[in-house]
Amino acid sequence: GFSPAFGMIGTLIGLVQMLNQLSDPSAIGPAMAVALLTTFYGVILSTLFFLPIGSKLKARTMTEVINMEIIFEGAIAILQNNNPLMVFERLSSFIPPKDRTISQREVYKL
Repeated sequence: GFSPAFGMIGTLIGLVQMLNQLSDPSAIGPAMAVALLTTFYGVILSTLFFLPIGSKLKARTMTEVINMEIIFEGAIAILQNNNPLMVFERLSSFIPPKDRTISQREVYKL
């Protein structure tokens, strides 16, 4: 992700500032702390916020893609005047069995 990369950029800037203050030994410690703190912030932001948000967005996108595929395949099947039970079978194959709300037996009873 980008957060650790931004943290590393902050670390590099902090290290450059630290190297500019080598003549004053008392300023090296605080400058080093700031340099390392930016990496820590980058890792924390990435781990706690951006990676979970990215994972959730990816899952929602995949769900939306599957929904659009089902709609597209259904529309094509209707335009081709396919048997409704065949259309049901074809569209049901997109959905995992545990997520289906209606079973094949219920459809055949209709």
